[in-house]
Amino acid sequence: MSVRAPRWASLVVPVALAVADALLVNGVTPGLELNVSLVAAAALLLRRRLPLTVFLVTLPGILIGYVWFAPMIALYTVAVRRPDRRLLAFSALLLAIAHFVPWPVSDFEPTAYRENTLTLIDASVTSVGPIALGLLVRTRGELAARVEELTRSRRHADELLAQQVLSTERARLAREMHDVVAHQVSLISLQAGAVLISAEDGGAREGARTIRELSVRTLDELRHMVGVLRAAGGDLEELTPQPCLADLPRLIELSALDVDYEADYGEGVLEGLGQSEAVERAVFRIVQEALTNVRKHAPGARVRVRVSEADASGTAGASGTAGASGTAGASGTAGASGAGEGVRELRVEVRNGAPDATASAPELPGGGHGLIGLRERAQLLGGTLEARPLPDGGFLVRATLPGATPAPRAADT
Repeated sequence: MSVRAPRWASLVVPVALAVADALLVNGVTPGLELNVSLVAAAALLLRRRLPLTVFLVTLPGILIGYVWFAPMIALYTVAVRRPDRRLLAFSALLLAIAHFVPWPVSDFEPTAYRENTLTLIDASVTSVGPIALGLLVRTRGELAARVEELTRSRRHADELLAQQVLSTERARLAREMHDVVAHQVSLISLQAGAVLISAEDGGAREGARTIRELSVRTLDELRHMVGVLRAAGGDLEELTPQPCLADLPRLIELSALDVDYEADYGEGVLEGLGQSEAVERAVFRIVQEALTNVRKHAPGARVRVRVSEADASGTAGASGTAGASGTAGASGTAGASGAGEGVRELRVEVRNGAPDATASAPELPGGGHGLIGLRERAQLLGGTLEARPLPDGGFLVRATLPGATPAPRAADT
């Protein structure tokens, strides 16, 4: 009820004002002037459905009955409902004429210049004012509708952005799932294979065989899940903390592979770089994925992992730190100081030889997403990744990632 009351009020109040205007101007005595004025007032009830017809009906009211409210309200409605410029100009002209010409027409005095001028000004204002107000109200309504449409569009854009963020997070989780879970499960499968070969107890061998089968099945399901998640979105910068370069020795120790690890980079290569944590995580994941691939495709092969520093021109070497040793690795050598000036690059290289023919392959499934994810990591950081077979039957994974511009050092004294 509260919603419909204003609508009825906006329809009835103009009619009431027009009736009051007719009675005040023409009195209550029936006659032509009063009758024409009341008809003009009553016609306002249909002004929303028939705005132009109602306006024409109200013109005799201002011509004969000298009422203003009914024709002005009718002209206002025409401006709101029918904003055609030619129609509005013609309607304004009709209202001005009806207001300017007296009734009866024979009472018009052309020589009354002062009175005619004042009446003409009054007629012009009477005809232009309702049109201006009607166009203003219509424009305001159109702007309100436009604002509402823009609000809906922005809400829809926010929903699309939320979906994009969700898709991006799915892709990130897919890559992390592949990097972390696949590495650990393949390691479990490798250890189970070793137990299967060396154990003398039948129950232990059966348990090891079950563990190995479950590992293979888990990796196969993981491959399908990674494909679904990667298809759902793009990729952005990492959102959660991940391992860094300091965790590489522990990763190599747990890999159960014959690895030589050499670290030849200075701390300055990562200082002052806003994405240094992302670079370290990328190096860790590259080594992790490469070792996983060695276990899958080159069992028993020797592996060499080297993380080094070079300037943008490609010259290797930096003020280095001593390399950490792997399970069977040689100790890293200290890097030479004096890398070229400019932007430093951090390079990671994982090189393995040909597989050992006597070693048993773990038969782990692969979905082909590992190297794709590593290449995406490198490209997002402004680097490159190369993965290719070697003439001796081995394989090489080499990535170059941007480092920082080293700060100038004081000259030795």
